[in-house]
Amino acid sequence: MRAYWLLPTLLGALLFSTVAEAAQLRTWRFDANRNQLEFTTNGGVQPTAQLIANPTRLVIDLPGVIFGQPMASQAGRGAIQAVRVAQFNPQTTRIVVELAPGYTIDPGAVQFRGITASQWQVQLPTPQRVTATAPAPSTTPPRPGNVAIGPTASAGRTQLEDVFVTSDGFFVRTAGANPTVNIDRSRDRRTITVELRDTNIAPTFTDRNITVNRYGVNRLQVAQATSNPPAARLTLEVDPASPDWQASTSGSRGIVLIPSSRTAAAAAQQSPSRANTRQSPATIQSVELSNNDSQILVKADRPLFYQSNWDRQTGLFRIEVAPARLHRRARNAPRLARNSPLQKLEVRQDGEKVVISVQPAAGSQVGEVNQPTSQTLSLQVNRVVASTPPPSPPPTPPPAVRIPVPPTTNPPAPPPATLPPTGSLPRVPSGRVIVVIDPGHGGPDPGAVGIGNIYEKNIVLDISRQVAAILQQQGVQVVMTRSDDRDLDLEPRVQIAERANATAFVSIHANAISMSRPEVNGVETYYYVSGLPLAQAIHSSILQSGLGMRDRGVRQARFYVIRRTSMPAVLVETGFVTGAEDAPRLADPNFRSRMAVAIARGILNYFQGR
Repeated sequence: MRAYWLLPTLLGALLFSTVAEAAQLRTWRFDANRNQLEFTTNGGVQPTAQLIANPTRLVIDLPGVIFGQPMASQAGRGAIQAVRVAQFNPQTTRIVVELAPGYTIDPGAVQFRGITASQWQVQLPTPQRVTATAPAPSTTPPRPGNVAIGPTASAGRTQLEDVFVTSDGFFVRTAGANPTVNIDRSRDRRTITVELRDTNIAPTFTDRNITVNRYGVNRLQVAQATSNPPAARLTLEVDPASPDWQASTSGSRGIVLIPSSRTAAAAAQQSPSRANTRQSPATIQSVELSNNDSQILVKADRPLFYQSNWDRQTGLFRIEVAPARLHRRARNAPRLARNSPLQKLEVRQDGEKVVISVQPAAGSQVGEVNQPTSQTLSLQVNRVVASTPPPSPPPTPPPAVRIPVPPTTNPPAPPPATLPPTGSLPRVPSGRVIVVIDPGHGGPDPGAVGIGNIYEKNIVLDISRQVAAILQQQGVQVVMTRSDDRDLDLEPRVQIAERANATAFVSIHANAISMSRPEVNGVETYYYVSGLPLAQAIHSSILQSGLGMRDRGVRQARFYVIRRTSMPAVLVETGFVTGAEDAPRLADPNFRSRMAVAIARGILNYFQGR
């Protein structure tokens, strides 16, 4: 099909006339190797674009186009950090190309190429580093044949993109410079205001009123302050007796908010003005088991302040409540049922704190600690089971895309499968090894969609659950970044691994390339620095497992989750969902079970050989 450069003449008017009825964004991808963005719709569209500074980003609007799902994103490379897609307003889909701090591009060099009225390519020039004396991004009119790009808009140095509730607080994802953070608590101690100075709230961030009911926080509200320079404000509605909060930066990608390690009582002792807020130790009245031992419930007579983490020395998950004391009725932990998902549950007094220690049984994993009320703690323990995506008839292959946007309907998962046979596998000393298993993508982010409409997120969740169960059977303590179909950004995955004090991190994915390249198949394993021996062990195990996978090698890469974790970390690409050989295999539950055994064996071989 003949390609042409978009001309601002009759051709543009004809293309624009085709969007009288709403179209839908069908596929999109960013090719980091070529600095090229590609997208297709099921109807004609006339894109518009502008370059916005502080932080620098290219904003492309598709009028008359519906995205129909929450924001999706693809990590970039080098000076281009990420590409995000979201519904900007009911009539417009917005694509944002985000540049790394200190880089800009010449808007006059951005070229839009219309393959058809519904298929577009956007060629970006090479980003240039901004020097101290460099002028602002160019507002030179684009060359004839380019879509008009508006002048640079003024904004804060930082942009707030999203807020996530994590295992021990909040993660505020930002773009641009790290903002100055100011935290203030009201006199009645019922609200905490976190102000991010010189910060704008991204237009794509819409969930500005979040019900939390954890950590002593009832609700979190996000608002744009009308100040100069601008500021984004997070307001936490809290229990008056709850602890203060503290902030720390997480690289250039966001702010981590966690409760202060000081209890309210300790804070009152150090601050005479807060003497009236001093609290006596909470009395823990009961530690109960419910739902066939799958839920631990801690009840007290007053608000509880707690911390939770994995103890690498004992391999136990610990909840420390302080200041607190045990009521005599709660000094003995409840008895475990015969088929309990718990192997051990201990409750003890340790000075001014109460320690609750938990060890999940083989095939089970500990969830997050929740605080349904200020005087109650809840911990869920779940059996690790596998789920498989249902088969569906092959759709018409989409255009050449690596990460296509899936249909708006997400195929439901079928009933759980049983744990695969493992044969003879190495064991490791129980409780001495903590491995984080990270199933890629999830929720509104399907990852790659391949032949037969198979979703990467479903495939890797199934494999990851089985890997986790196998490792736990062999004495490894496993933490999963997600155990169901939920949305999880990259930084929270890293934070889960860091807070678990993990021994190793394994991210599991399925690869993809153009649907027109079904001959590309095989397994790839990536590492950053210290993860090379772990990557080699897993990769060799997969190749020697009789799965018939092509060997695409062990490679070094800078993927965020393996670059930002402090422990040995790898990312395993289990095959190509777009491959003629790999796609039918990945759609087969039996193959996924065998892949899980191979990955688990590689992890165990690594620890046995250290």
